[in-house]
Amino acid sequence: MPSPAQPSQASLRLYLTACSGIVPEKQRQLALPRLARAGFSLENAAALNRAYQRFAGTDAERLSDLHALLDQPQWPQLIMAGRGGYGAMRLLPKLDLARLGARLKESRSLLIGYSDFCAIQLALLAKTGAGSFAGPMLGDFGSAAPNAYAVSEFIAGISTPRRGLRIAGRQPQASGEGIFWGGNLSVLSSLAGTPYLPDIKGGLLFLEDVGEQPYRIERMLQQLHLAGVLAKQKAIFLGDFSMQRHVDVYDPHYNFDAVVAELRRISGVPVFTGLPFGHIAAKTTMPLGFPARFQAEGDSVTLQFLDYPTVDTSAIQIPALMAEHPV
Repeated sequence: MPSPAQPSQASLRLYLTACSGIVPEKQRQLALPRLARAGFSLENAAALNRAYQRFAGTDAERLSDLHALLDQPQWPQLIMAGRGGYGAMRLLPKLDLARLGARLKESRSLLIGYSDFCAIQLALLAKTGAGSFAGPMLGDFGSAAPNAYAVSEFIAGISTPRRGLRIAGRQPQASGEGIFWGGNLSVLSSLAGTPYLPDIKGGLLFLEDVGEQPYRIERMLQQLHLAGVLAKQKAIFLGDFSMQRHVDVYDPHYNFDAVVAELRRISGVPVFTGLPFGHIAAKTTMPLGFPARFQAEGDSVTLQFLDYPTVDTSAIQIPALMAEHPV
């Protein structure tokens, strides 16, 4: 495949990891030159070429993506996952979470990803208190035409302090403040009962998933409920679950609304819907593991994120991130 285009001067260092599934070649061919032309200085891009079984390399190779950072005297400003899929959970017992978390907090680098990669983000939060960012991965920049909302939210999300996010739609009347945390529901429920799921009390929990029928979504929520996770939260925010593509095979009326109603019943806390995040093109970028506050009034709820690191994106060429033909 062609080498990435040369970045502009004063570019942001962007270190790439491939800790989960194989990154499709077409996504690599589009994303790498697009990011480089926009002003990112790409590091560890060769890791995206790996393939072993269904993974982006052996466990040892995928571990090395993160452990290699420990040898760097100065960390890159941004560390981004290649894609999701499956595989990050296999790495948790061998990851040097203590050193990685300490360096992440010291450097104030931004660790960015979602989906399967949130297993690593949650483990770092659980073991070290290190926060990260729920946001796009390399694959999101590898579409024919990246989503304009997602690109603008990415730049704003990593560069704007005390950023706000308004979620439209009729919502429960409530307000509060806590640690904003969460991620992919399948991953969170799989981590329940392990030392890698954060024990957050009074938190603002966000959840998303893809490819699951309503009853499976509810079963995973019930697992978190029985593990005592849901009742500890101050509020729950639901992102995208691709429910428009899934109908219960036994009862077509048992839909996402029924799941939300059950979640409200068992959790006893405000549950908000419509968070623009998940396996969708038009996703936002949010701090994970940092304080936030929310205020719901009538037809919307507003989130404000607090006390998280940011980077200077003035050198980034936003139109280049949305270019249809970056090569």
